[in-house]
Amino acid sequence: MSSGTTQSGWIDPTSRFDPKSGFDPLTGVYRSLRPDKPLPPPNQPLSISQFCLSLFRSSATCTATAFVTDATTGLGLSFTEFFYRTNSLARFLHSHFSLSRNDVAFILAPASLHIPVLYFSLLSLGVVISPANPLASDSEVSHQLQLSKPVIAFATSQTAHKLPSLPKGIVLLDSLEFLSWLAQPGCDSGDGLSFIERVHVSQSDPAAILYSSGTTGRVKGVLLTHRNLIAVTGQVLRSEDGSEDTEESLPHPVSLFTLPLFHVFGFFLLAKAVATGETVVLMEKFDFEGMLRAVERYRIVYAPVSPPLVVAMVTSELTDKYDLSSLMALACGGAPLGKETVERFKQKFPNVEIVQGYGLTESCGAVAKTIGPDEVQRHASVGRLAENTEAKIVDTVTGKALPPGQHGELWLRGPAIMKGYVGDDKATSEALDSEGWLRTGDLCYFDSEGFLYIVDRLKELIKYKAYQVPPAELEHLLQSHPEIADVAVIPYPDEEAGQIPMAFVVRKPGSSLSELEVMDFVTKQVTPYKKIRRVAFINSIPKSPAGKILRKELIKLAVSGSMSKL
Repeated sequence: MSSGTTQSGWIDPTSRFDPKSGFDPLTGVYRSLRPDKPLPPPNQPLSISQFCLSLFRSSATCTATAFVTDATTGLGLSFTEFFYRTNSLARFLHSHFSLSRNDVAFILAPASLHIPVLYFSLLSLGVVISPANPLASDSEVSHQLQLSKPVIAFATSQTAHKLPSLPKGIVLLDSLEFLSWLAQPGCDSGDGLSFIERVHVSQSDPAAILYSSGTTGRVKGVLLTHRNLIAVTGQVLRSEDGSEDTEESLPHPVSLFTLPLFHVFGFFLLAKAVATGETVVLMEKFDFEGMLRAVERYRIVYAPVSPPLVVAMVTSELTDKYDLSSLMALACGGAPLGKETVERFKQKFPNVEIVQGYGLTESCGAVAKTIGPDEVQRHASVGRLAENTEAKIVDTVTGKALPPGQHGELWLRGPAIMKGYVGDDKATSEALDSEGWLRTGDLCYFDSEGFLYIVDRLKELIKYKAYQVPPAELEHLLQSHPEIADVAVIPYPDEEAGQIPMAFVVRKPGSSLSELEVMDFVTKQVTPYKKIRRVAFINSIPKSPAGKILRKELIKLAVSGSMSKL
């Protein structure tokens, strides 16, 4: 966004934005240094499905391959087939299930060719989709259902048992019946989009409920609108100055999705893929060698990854077994990536750029990113603010907006920021202020050139392989154990995973509870990435006078290996 220019294009005569950092000392607001990306008028009826399809028509051909499953099967869909199935399924769901605007559909299934079709069909109807981790435990699914209140669910034969009966039933995506819905008579009308284009959906309508831990505590349902999704997808459009993002200026992009499609990063990239006409290779179940095999077989150009995957590519000898020469860019997010790791990666893969970024479920994906060879050299930074985005760095004590170089909580505002948390007005009011600013809970700063740096997390989340693990949720679970008097869960540094959950446990008198018993107790009740992976027994949990757990003391204790100080 140009200096002094608002999103509506009006020039503020009092603005004093620094053209290098984007900072305005009068308001304390940082503006994006990147040119505006055009967005449709907010009052124009438009779903994210319709928006992506309109972009596709100006950028790609229907005969190109849209989606391919990984190298084990090689099954695929052309864009023509994708559009036809999407239109057919939307018509069937509308007519036979009476699904319409603001109904919620819960989705509990692994990645497959059916998922993009299902997402786009439901979204085109104005149905709110709520995808969840198919590996989630029964109790986690139950909590998510309480938040989202779906009328229908889509699952597989392996996940359906986790779901209760719902008003409009449970649909099995691996059933012959579902397959028949993808080829309904009368849907073949050129590109197969006639029904979708007749549906009226407002951009302000809710589009998706994705799950995040927010700032603290249990999982929250992040409500994103069609406008939010349109705004973040609109970032893939060509800039006004003709430049493009690194991954968008590559040859015809063939992307490998190592990320789950229920995750906000995978969700956004799916919309982007349709909008730009790129070919996507889906991994139904991730394994590292399978990823390398897919890069070789499909000549993958681009892949979104987490930091542990970058580490694996640096350290594993398996990479020597496969031809990875097609790979040109990796988009890395979800957790910090160390400078040493980046440098080792560049030595091993000198022709592959690592594009770093920062985003949250609450911001509908990336709000900062590195673009181009100069920016990607800023290894410690997550990049500059994304298009149409504003930020503040706020002093956590005084509430004052801070200039470049000073640390404070990152606040964000823009058209991609969530509407709120479903069923939790208190959490929404704590995260969003009256002017639309999202409090991220992250301690950050901008430098004099507008690059954003993440210092620490004010919110107490553990980042395990880019997944969010809230300590409070695990503590609540462990406190229900009959032999545990008190407990604290901390992030423990781990080279492969980034961080792992570690529990400091105070046994009740007379208990001989073991480390393995503690870990097994949690493992049986949570998704695999939330498992406790280290346990230390302690006489008491250090706390502030107000009763707050002093996690930094425990982290220092764990890293030093000395337990005698408590």
